Amino acid sequence: MDIGARLRMVRARFGLSQRELAKRAGVTNGTISLIEQNRVSPSVSSLKKVLEGLPMSLSDFFTFDAEPEHKVFYNADELPNLGNDKVQLFLVGASHERRDLQILREFYEPGADTGPDMLTHEGQEGGVVIRGAIELTVNGVSRILNPGDAYYFDSQQPHRFRNVSSEPCEIVSASSPSTF
Repeated sequence: MDIGARLRMVRARFGLSQRELAKRAGVTNGTISLIEQNRVSPSVSSLKKVLEGLPMSLSDFFTFDAEPEHKVFYNADELPNLGNDKVQLFLVGASHERRDLQILREFYEPGADTGPDMLTHEGQEGGVVIRGAIELTVNGVSRILNPGDAYYFDSQQPHRFRNVSSEPCEIVSASSPSTF
């Protein structure tokens, strides 16, 4: 997906200039410009911060204008990637009309992370490491999780995911309420 073109389209639909969106999101005008020109690929936390200026969740951003679906089954190629090349976050049921639960299939390349800022949001989240290893930091406490290891925590606590290994990491996670 062309993140830059999508941000430009969504921003225009909200009737905002780059300068106004930057002001609302607390970022520089140059940041918005670089993203829209696809000269930078924003981290999940950076894109989330920009979208707070609309306000819009990540899932709304990626499914904006999508018709609600009544599907039950989804092929792998139907899951939109809410992340980028280094951190891929594939959302199950993106355009479901009432998605109270967020389910993600996550891939972290070696050295990839969710960004320099700790994440916080409403609800709870949990997941299981399927392949590789991930360092999860929650409220200042870090632990490396390996295949079969799992986590579950209140998402209001500052948290961050980082692949500190030399192998890709795959996680299946769920959170409620849906924040993407």
